Amino acid sequence: MPALVDTTVRLLGQEPLAGRLPTSEQLRIAEILDRAGFAYLEVSGGGCFDSAVRRGIESPWERIRALKGHVETPLGLALRGRLLVGSRPVDNDFIRRFIASAAENGIDVFRLHDPLNDVSNLREAADAVARAGGEFEAGLVYSPGRTGETDPLMAQASELPNLGAVRVLLHDPTGSLQPHRAHELVTALREETGLPVGIYCQGSGGNALAAALEAARAGADLIACAVYPIALTLHRVSGEALAEALAGLGLDCDVDVSKLWEAADVVDEHIGDEPVTPLAPRIAVRAAQHDLPASLVTALNANLRAQGAGDRLDETIAELVLIRSEVGWPPLASPIGQVLGSQALLNVLSASRYSVVVDELRALVEGRLGTPPVPIEKDVTRAVALTADPDSVEDTTAPPLQEVRAQAEGLASSEEELLLLGLFGHEAEPLLRTIRGRSTGDEALLTGGVDQARAERIRELVRIVQETGIGEVTIEEAGMRVSVRRTEDREFIPPSAETLFAAEEEPELEPVAPSPNGIVRVEAPMVGTFYRAPQPGAAPFVEEGQPVGPGQTLCILEAMKLMNEVKADVEGIVRAIHVENAQPVEFGQLLFELEPVAARPLDAL
Repeated sequence: MPALVDTTVRLLGQEPLAGRLPTSEQLRIAEILDRAGFAYLEVSGGGCFDSAVRRGIESPWERIRALKGHVETPLGLALRGRLLVGSRPVDNDFIRRFIASAAENGIDVFRLHDPLNDVSNLREAADAVARAGGEFEAGLVYSPGRTGETDPLMAQASELPNLGAVRVLLHDPTGSLQPHRAHELVTALREETGLPVGIYCQGSGGNALAAALEAARAGADLIACAVYPIALTLHRVSGEALAEALAGLGLDCDVDVSKLWEAADVVDEHIGDEPVTPLAPRIAVRAAQHDLPASLVTALNANLRAQGAGDRLDETIAELVLIRSEVGWPPLASPIGQVLGSQALLNVLSASRYSVVVDELRALVEGRLGTPPVPIEKDVTRAVALTADPDSVEDTTAPPLQEVRAQAEGLASSEEELLLLGLFGHEAEPLLRTIRGRSTGDEALLTGGVDQARAERIRELVRIVQETGIGEVTIEEAGMRVSVRRTEDREFIPPSAETLFAAEEEPELEPVAPSPNGIVRVEAPMVGTFYRAPQPGAAPFVEEGQPVGPGQTLCILEAMKLMNEVKADVEGIVRAIHVENAQPVEFGQLLFELEPVAARPLDAL
């Protein structure tokens, strides 16, 4: 009978769900899942560390410690081999210190996979896990192409018992693992290694659940899942559906499904009526057609549209696939997929292949990231060598910890904070400054005090507005600004039976009234911080002069750790952007001016 691993907490800590649930509520979910009977809870990984650093609000280490203080179930951490939780390889000393810190903070199980499926990149981390007293589960990435064949995977798997792995985990980041292949690979991996085999998979259209069930029928002893609303949103395996299906097959997994539904209700309280931005069908189809991660295709599409080249997505995907074949068919697990995608964008938009080479791709071709499944083509190696410029190429390797310590300048007060600086460089500095400026004691994250204290202040504001004649109250303290505004009471009119049971029709939207000069004003619907791009370093959602369509995201307003998208209501051209990036805005403040167009912009088709 297979055991189940829950990934809900990890998925809530990374994009696109990061910040949507307060920390106190995530701890509440963890406490519920703690009583469900999971083998372990995978609570963090590269995506969580990256989101925490970019958001600059809470340390990913604090998050792990808080979770450890609330549950008894073992906690798991997903690592990318020598990259750990970042995108730059680190030296052996760095690996040892990172894993030691993770274990000290509460991690019991380490799921290690190398983005290139180069098992030699796991050796030092595996040794560090053993010395820290943790459990080492070795991941192999399934990514169709040359790496999707059985023989290359078996060749790498044969080395895993020598590294001290207690289990082999088949990891499918692209959602392309078909059920019959899951059955074949689980059987082959168990025979090749003599180790138990588990599976982490995803995919739309029910493919992930089907693959998980076939893996269980083949003897998989561990399957990853998430509670229903998270699984539905991110195309993962639903723990509720999986447990019931396994029971029907006579493979009862001893998980209390009622606890999963209880945790799902907590998630529903916060995002049940505010769905995550849906994946456009065109993007989902391209991802499935070419066996690519949907997030990668989404990023390509966003960058192309920002450059006014939204009609070149198919061309860019074809270029990405070609680059992958030229550089040794590496799997498309993060961050390798993003590296290949960046190079594909450069090649397409510059109309010249490899005239400019992404530093990370250069590191891959030069062998600094490990060895890809098959040899890199000589023409590509030559092209990369010809474009080398020692004065302009950035170092893609994280600096030694001693060097980071010398440059910390008082930012880091512990080794775990030095590790963040080494992995993320200057991007980690705002987070560390936030930690330095945060008062201790009353706002200890371990007890959920940050969220509880803020919640108490907000409740007090609501009480003041309700019990007095004041129309609006605003407080600003320690970088937090909250406004509570009185609205007119509205009489509740119950819907008639005719309304409830009428045939569903497309709602008729009220037209957006332009100003006298024909320009549509887009104003801030709340107090918050204005962000032009989805994350630091990414292309802005829109530029002046760019056409937009109804429903297209114009910006993000961050308020109380929630990222709220502001979207266009009309088809038009962006004529003016009135706010600078990362600038605080007031309710009703003018953000954009759009000039309506009679016909749909070509870029929105």
